[in-house]
Amino acid sequence: MSLSTAILSVLIHFQTAFSQPTWNKVQVLLVGTMLAHGRRTVTAALRQMGLGNEVHFTNYHQTLNRASWSEREVSRRLLCLIVKTFSAIGSHIYIVVDEHLERRWGQKITKRGHHRDPMLSSKKRMVTNSGLRWVVMAVVIKLPWTNRHWALPFLSVLAPSKLVSAKLGLRHKTVPELARQMITLVRRWLPNVPITLMGDTTYSVLELGLRCTKLNMRLVAPLRLDARLYSNPDLSKGNGGRPRVKGSRLPSLNSILANPETEWQQMKVSWYNNRQQKLEVVSGTALWYRCSLKPLQIRWVLVRDPDGVLDSRAYFSTDIAQSEKAIIEDFVKRWTIEVTFEESRAHLGIETQRQWTDKAIERTTPSLFGLFSIVSLLANSLHSDGRILVQATAWYKKQFPTFADALAAVRCHLWGDFNFATSPHHPNMVLIPKSDLNRLIYSVSYSH
Repeated sequence: MSLSTAILSVLIHFQTAFSQPTWNKVQVLLVGTMLAHGRRTVTAALRQMGLGNEVHFTNYHQTLNRASWSEREVSRRLLCLIVKTFSAIGSHIYIVVDEHLERRWGQKITKRGHHRDPMLSSKKRMVTNSGLRWVVMAVVIKLPWTNRHWALPFLSVLAPSKLVSAKLGLRHKTVPELARQMITLVRRWLPNVPITLMGDTTYSVLELGLRCTKLNMRLVAPLRLDARLYSNPDLSKGNGGRPRVKGSRLPSLNSILANPETEWQQMKVSWYNNRQQKLEVVSGTALWYRCSLKPLQIRWVLVRDPDGVLDSRAYFSTDIAQSEKAIIEDFVKRWTIEVTFEESRAHLGIETQRQWTDKAIERTTPSLFGLFSIVSLLANSLHSDGRILVQATAWYKKQFPTFADALAAVRCHLWGDFNFATSPHHPNMVLIPKSDLNRLIYSVSYSH
């Protein structure tokens, strides 16, 4: 299999993370998975590559369930490549963290549990489903061919339920605890880069904020309206004992919201769907404190909609110098990972893989999430001028390419990179080898 220079310029960064025999199989699985439709299984990738009659097909399965290579090292290289490609040297990096439920059934999947299904749940009704819960981190950047932010995943960690951990004899780690370990890895990989971490209510945890502060990172997340906030201690009034760590209790955000004398400031912020939203905000600094933990210095922002359509919410940042507008707009960027999850399900076959061994599962799903970033990097390498063809119809007009367009651009390049000969008698007639023609027919005719 020969790949073009534009494709190899991206893939070459991962070659030394594998042995040469494993790397040859990884390239086949990677290209076959990008060309496949429907289920993303090893056999589907092999069929797309014309290897349906490969006698030693189990060797490709062993790439996922037995071969020796480090998933963390691949994640590190992917993160560094994303930052190097799309961010200026020394610029601020925005990272979003969220959970994704991969719906899976099967008694042989040892870490399968029942978790809240965000796709089926609502504020009034919680629905649980069988599957694997993943904590996913992604870099939020603005690609050259669009005016919207994209979330490019680079690290995914399995988060089994407490019941499953007890059944397997493992020490249970909550989602915030896993996030603390993941950001420690990220700081080790990017030691001198300013980083902002964005998360939803799950990551509004004092311990996570303290870890971010220790790692010289900024955390932006929602804040409960009944959070225990305190003023700074007055150290001048010493009583000869242990110095105080907090001052007096401040009014709750609920009381500030209900107080008619609260002075609200109106402003417009960049909102979802890339539009401007008018809001009323009030802000302040405080110590967020809980017994047995160090107090955390935060800037809180209370937000309400002057038109009364949106619910009132509060956010916080561990950087007290950050402005109210910047805190709100940083949190809005968090929504991009939800788009990534949906695009991955629709175009990369998340939840369609069929591996059941622990090692294969812990490699396959993170690889598919990472493939979202790989496709974006390949599209950027193939179209460095940002001119990616946009699929538009009479009923659906798009100004900027979406992930489907980026994947189509990569697929067109992979299918067309055969250098077919032309007929000497008819220059417009291309001589396609029968094996390649069979691959094209299979790709069009079959959905798995």
